[in-house]
Amino acid sequence: MASQLQNRLRSALALVTGAGSGIGRAVSVRLAGEGATVAACDLDGAAAQETVRLLGGPGNKEGPPRGNHAAFQADVSEARAARRLLEQVQACFSRPPSVVVSCAGITQDEFLLHMSEDDWDKVIAVNLKGTFLVTQAAAQALVSSGCRGSIINISSITGKVGNMGQTNYVASKAGVIGLTQTAARELGRHGIRCNSVLPGFIATPMTQKVPQKVVDKITEMIPMGYLGDPEDVADVVAFLASEDSGYITGASVEVTG
Repeated sequence: MASQLQNRLRSALALVTGAGSGIGRAVSVRLAGEGATVAACDLDGAAAQETVRLLGGPGNKEGPPRGNHAAFQADVSEARAARRLLEQVQACFSRPPSVVVSCAGITQDEFLLHMSEDDWDKVIAVNLKGTFLVTQAAAQALVSSGCRGSIINISSITGKVGNMGQTNYVASKAGVIGLTQTAARELGRHGIRCNSVLPGFIATPMTQKVPQKVVDKITEMIPMGYLGDPEDVADVVAFLASEDSGYITGASVEVTG
């Protein structure tokens, strides 16, 4: 797919949250490879800087020349921080991002019978509320500037089928699907497309915590017989970011092997 989409995003400014590792970093690398300018955001500012270094950008937020990538630090679960992030990106690049990819996410796994309210709240705050806040702030910026855009929210296949020990995570990811479908209905009239991507079991820092015997069991259930890579998800994000998917909105694309 990479060769077919080469430079399809060369005029795009892409904001990627959770860009410091895993799927977010792979998405940043892929979009930059397609010619996009990337605003890489992470709660871990140093990790975002490292991603920008991989892209060949300066790695600062002091107003780089157009075409250079930049790193930003933000806690997307905080409304003020999410709004400020969009303001910083616009101030840095003199335009709102036309591609927005919400990859920021956490897990706090525990069985339902033992899960604390705090663990529930933390995961919902980042995975669902954070995606809402970034989607809202980005949409407001695009609508007020009269720009078209593509918003891509990373959900999970677990949001459709459930998963043991992850009531909080699964609820958050199911919420992202519903949020994205509704945003697509509301924002289509403004030329803004909204789609979600549902990764299966992908080899990332998040899944490295899973015991090997569990990984082996999951792998046996995957028709293609192996875990996905973050780049497999990034391929689909690049398609949804480009005009090759110009008549697709409100979709939930599964990347599960």
